[in-house]
Amino acid sequence: MKCQCCGKTPMFGHNVSHSKRHTAKISRPNIHPVSVNVGSRKVRTTMCTRCLRTYNKIVQEG
Repeated sequence: MKCQCCGKTPMFGHNVSHSKRHTAKISRPNIHPVSVNVGSRKVRTTMCTRCLRTYNKIVQEG
């Protein structure tokens, strides 16, 4: 699970309860499989939603 554009990967940490008990927590990036135009051909890749929004803005401008 990695964004091929920015390299975003899951982050690890702990949930801490009121009694200060630590349990494992994983925050996964919101990654989707997409087809992106690179030059004159389509390439299948995975992108996070932030990169996908930026890509759509760039495509609409140019």
